[in-house]
This record gives sequence, structure tokens and C-alpha cells, in this order.
Amino acid sequence: MIRLIHRQTERIMFYSLSSHKTRIPSFIYLLFISAIVFSLPIPFQSEAIAKELKVGFIYISNAEDAGWSHSHDLGRQLIDKIPNVTTNYVESVWDGDETYIDSTLFHMATNGYELIFATTFGYLNSVHKIARQFPKTLFMHCSGNQISSNVGTYFGRIYQARYLTGLIAGTMTKTNLIGYVAAFPIPEVIRGINAFTLGVREANPDAKVHVQWTLDWNNPAREKQVARKLIKQEMDVLAQHQDSPATQIVANENGVYSIGYHQDMSSYAPESHLTAPIWQWGLIYKYIVDKARAGNRKSESIWWGLEHGVVDLAPFGNMVPEKTRKKVLLKKDEIASGRFNIFSGPIKDQEGSIQIPEGEQATDEELLGMSWFVEGVVGTSSPD
Repeated sequence: MIRLIHRQTERIMFYSLSSHKTRIPSFIYLLFISAIVFSLPIPFQSEAIAKELKVGFIYISNAEDAGWSHSHDLGRQLIDKIPNVTTNYVESVWDGDETYIDSTLFHMATNGYELIFATTFGYLNSVHKIARQFPKTLFMHCSGNQISSNVGTYFGRIYQARYLTGLIAGTMTKTNLIGYVAAFPIPEVIRGINAFTLGVREANPDAKVHVQWTLDWNNPAREKQVARKLIKQEMDVLAQHQDSPATQIVANENGVYSIGYHQDMSSYAPESHLTAPIWQWGLIYKYIVDKARAGNRKSESIWWGLEHGVVDLAPFGNMVPEKTRKKVLLKKDEIASGRFNIFSGPIKDQEGSIQIPEGEQATDEELLGMSWFVEGVVGTSSPD
């Protein structure tokens, strides 16, 4: 059973989805927490704009997880304020349970949700499967790489912000050993580690970035275990590509610096948190919703960066020197304006072989398929 809470009437209703085995015992999934938006018609609006648009979101974890899903939900809350737009979400939809993903997407589509955002890569197969059954519904898949007539993709160039955080980490390390707690060895994560390392080495050519895999997006216990292991190996700055703030907590407990992810995590590590690469998903969501309200349901592939504000930096910690802040902000402006490209050659891999020759830049296709580590990374990009 799925519990549906409608805010306008506060009535509680129940809908049955196709049978599935929940991965969390005794957990009742919240389905469709409806937002109340302005109901008065706007004068002189076109019929396409005036019609109510129902927008659904599916999250891999709790909407208040302080990480990935929460960053998306902040974007949902932004479009929730648009007149004649109603948003709902389903949280904690594990990406390993394809049957439940299918059921959730199907239920949204059959209940009039004309625009559905699937916010994690693992939903890819289900999105395309269900989209074929609902050709008039637009599905947008986050971090995906496959589009169709009614399936689009969206992501942000978070590697740009990661490069900037690398500049800070490289400046702040004293041991020249920086630890990186990472989820899975996929191009998205590898690309981010490489950009971070290029920033580290720009600030400090002697520093190295040691990568340890958790093989999980959101496993605080495992993340803490890996973070403690890295600290024992004399890492004095920790970065992460994980959904929880566990790495930040361990850094703060052990007196080492940290780089967060997704959003400002300084509340979890007030003495350690230097900054974080963060998301502003609401900018993409508003762009897509505005197009849909105007009658444009054409799918597209979106990959915006600093120039659109979709990725950014969290506020600097008090411990970051003013000189370093100025350097980072100048480089941020160069990236946003197109005057500096992070993956410009010559760039070597771990073995010292040239992967991007001098005078050349990595193409988007090469970035999206990146499977090798740059010089300065310690670890393997294909763990057993």
C-alpha cells in the first residue's frame, strides 16, 4: 500500500501499487505529497500556460537526506511556487528494485503527471520502459545518456565546481595526502575525481589524491569506515562523492579538513568544512517546466555548468585564506566565461601517458565516457 497525503484537504487516502518487496522492513513509502500552488487564473495567459501542470519526482533516498535527494527536492520546492503547477514526489525508491521503480513511474503517469523527473542514473531502464507506454508524458532522466521522443536527460557540470574545490584542498593540505571517499567507478565519478585532482595539482604539484571506493551511494557506516581508514594513512583533507555527510562528520571528529558535496555541509563539520561543490537543480527544473507549460514537450539533453549557475560552491569556511578565496573566485569566473577549460591538454594518466594532447580539449563525448585517472590519483578506476 502507498500512502497519499494531499495538503489541500489533508485527507489521507490509500492506493495499491503492484506487489513489491520493500527493502526496508516496515517502511511505508510516502507517495505524492501534493503542493498547493496559486489557483487563480493569470490574465492574458495562453491556454497552454493557464492549464494546470502536474509534475512528479522520484528520489532514491529520503527527501531530507542532507545530500543528493534533498538537493533535488530544493529544486522541486522552487517550481512548486509557480502558479498552476502541482508537484509530488516519491522518496526512497531504491534503484535496485526495478519492479517498484516501474510501478511508481506507471502510477504517476496514469494519474495525470505529464512531466516526470527520475532523479538517479539507476532508473534508466524503467524510465525508457514506461515512457514507451505513455508517449504524451515527458520523462526527464537525471545523469542519463539515452534520449527518445519523450525521454530527455539532464545533469550539471559538477566537475567544474570540483576543480575549484581541488584548488582549495591542494592549498590546505600539509601532508600532501588527500583522501577521496567515492561511490562507484563510473564516468560521472571518475570525471569528478580527475577534475578535483587537476585543481589540487594546480595549487600543489606535490599533492596526491587517494581514492577509496564504498560501492554504495548512501551508506553512512561504510563511508565513515573508509574515511577513518584514509585518516589513518595520514590524509589531512577528505573529499567525497557520496550522498551522506558521514565523511564530513569523521573529518570534524578527527581534526582534518573536508570538502562536502551536494550542498553546504558545514553544519556537520563546523571546524573542518572548507567548501563543497553544490547543485542548484531548480534552475533546470524551472526551465523545463516553463517550456512544458508553454506547450513544448520536446525531449532534449541538458548539461549545464557554472555559466548557468546549476553548479556552484558552498560558502568558504573561515579557515580558507583570503588569498585562496580570491584565486578560486577568479578561476570560477574564467570557467563560467569559457576562458578556461579544465580538461585542456597536455593531461597525462596515472601511467604517465598523454591522454589529452597539448592544444586539445576533451570533447563532451570523451568526458561522458571517461574511465581513466589523471596523474596524481592513487587508486584504481576499476576495482574488483
